[in-house]
Amino acid sequence: MEKTETAVKICGVTRLEDADLACGSGADFLGFIFVKGTPRALTGEAAGDIIKRLPEASRRKARMVALFRDADMREVAEIVSSCGFDLVQLHGGETPEYCRELKETLAGSGSGEVGIMKVFKVGEGILPAGEHIYADYDAADYFVFDTFDPDTAGGTGERFNWDVVARERERISKPFFVAGGLEPSNVADAVRATRPYGVDVSSGVETSPGEKDGQLIKEFIENAKKA
Repeated sequence: MEKTETAVKICGVTRLEDADLACGSGADFLGFIFVKGTPRALTGEAAGDIIKRLPEASRRKARMVALFRDADMREVAEIVSSCGFDLVQLHGGETPEYCRELKETLAGSGSGEVGIMKVFKVGEGILPAGEHIYADYDAADYFVFDTFDPDTAGGTGERFNWDVVARERERISKPFFVAGGLEPSNVADAVRATRPYGVDVSSGVETSPGEKDGQLIKEFIENAKKA
């Protein structure tokens, strides 16, 4: 079977120049964070302005992702609709029922077909806590496996043991991303270890929270796609 190129998601975008550069460097997804109180959080107005000002050629290259954590469904639908997001990434304790209802809400809000990415935290196992496992999330289009930390919802900059996902890989029913502690120097190893659909990076291509480094973005994408 011919190897397919690994998709790359650049997350925590806060500036137009970073979004444009990421698209031009081959990013397949751009992530915008709507979790108040976190370093890369944006308002809907700010994110919408970046997306609207992206050159058309760049906008066609990447899918736009809105990241929320245990958010009110009406707020999610409003931001997705006003900004024109393609996907929603759920980073909290959202239940399978929440995902199903959100998908129906988005479809009925005039936003068109909006995909759902559900994040799971990896510690000693796929889900170190909680009553639901990834197999319960039939409404999700993608899964994201990130590093578990009891004190934060994400953006730890720490990697998890990739063997945990590698062992489960054949049972994972959706295309999945690997996140957590990735950077240009280790992303190829992550791809070879887990054979994911895609990889997701934020702090690993930054000079400071929310400020991306163009050279790191280019190196990360190149290394991910050639692995």
